[in-house]
Amino acid sequence: MQNKKCRMCKSTKLYKFLDLGFSALSDGFLTKQNLDNLEITYPLNVLICKTCGLCQLGYTVPPENMFNKNYPYDSSTTKTGREHFTKMGYDICNNFNLKLNSLIIDVGSNTGVLLSSFKSKNMKVLGIEPSDNVAGIARKNGIETINDFFSAKLAKKVVKKYGKSSVITATNVFAHINNLDDFMIAAKKLLTENGIIVIEAPYLVNLIDNLEYDTIYHEHLSYLSVKPVRIFCEKHKMELFDVEMKKIHGGTIRYFIGRKGKQSISNNVSNFLKLENRKKIYTNKQLDIFAKKVKIHRDELLKLLLNLKKSGKNIVGISAPAKGNTLLNYCRIGPELIDYVTEKNVMKIGNYTPGMHIPVYSDKQLLIDKPDYALVLAWNFAEEIMDNNKSFKKNKGKFIIPLPHPKII
Repeated sequence: MQNKKCRMCKSTKLYKFLDLGFSALSDGFLTKQNLDNLEITYPLNVLICKTCGLCQLGYTVPPENMFNKNYPYDSSTTKTGREHFTKMGYDICNNFNLKLNSLIIDVGSNTGVLLSSFKSKNMKVLGIEPSDNVAGIARKNGIETINDFFSAKLAKKVVKKYGKSSVITATNVFAHINNLDDFMIAAKKLLTENGIIVIEAPYLVNLIDNLEYDTIYHEHLSYLSVKPVRIFCEKHKMELFDVEMKKIHGGTIRYFIGRKGKQSISNNVSNFLKLENRKKIYTNKQLDIFAKKVKIHRDELLKLLLNLKKSGKNIVGISAPAKGNTLLNYCRIGPELIDYVTEKNVMKIGNYTPGMHIPVYSDKQLLIDKPDYALVLAWNFAEEIMDNNKSFKKNKGKFIIPLPHPKII
């Protein structure tokens, strides 16, 4: 579905600044049996709302096409991710003095790693997760989970059965939602009077500054920044009262939202607004410069890989994240350049990457084949990945970090 109105303010003043062509769904890994079947690709272009400043995709894929029984993302795969979510849960409990047995609801709860940290602090927890495979893993981990999409209709049922929630979290989820008004209506129904919403999403400033265009894929409908989120909250008579920067995923912002007048407003909000104005991230000129840099990066990365291949070197990829598939598809990096990619996530091993159809093997394959170079596709976890693959380095293997500029380690 073509997007003709802003997801937040409904303005039609949208400026397209980046076009990454047509791409397969980044988490749509293929089995060997369906490699020959027709693979649907969708437009991947990015718009900025000239009214409120929300950066967003110009085309919306139906959510059920992405978040289903085959959804392969597991938020507990990396140690970095687990530590981040554990600390997040502890910090929220401590900073807001939550009473024991307060209800915490996580939207898009995945395998329940964040809720596990709340549960360890003696909170009541409830996950809402549309993908039934990862919801099943969460239940096995002892996290009560509703297998459904978050909505105002569902919120009524949740309040009736579980009562109201002191905290609603949505980490790397809010930006996946097309009907953001319905999200906020649902959240308001669920929240206690002094309850808070905590949202995490990659920050648009970092995306532009560090050329993180691989963060752009069909699941990520919005690319958040403080200005539009603040305006959106006001529209729903809510208040953005604090903002925090986190290092994970190449620069993530944590947004704290509450009912008007219930929380003191931190200076962080105005400081981030000033930063965004100083960076000129809402101007056509700055966004056009970003788009030009994306094309230059594609040429740089391809040139590096082609030269290595011509010199007889073997290249593989380490990790197969959704963002990696944006990079592979936009740069047209296929099995002729990369022999395979390796993974820890068992839901991806044995399958093929969407679009480029590169086979996915276990990380153990690196020690068997001893390739010359490994392109780190999950560069946001590069330190952990390189640390996990010290044996590859001992065998004289070298890592390639693709962004913001290709470099060999």
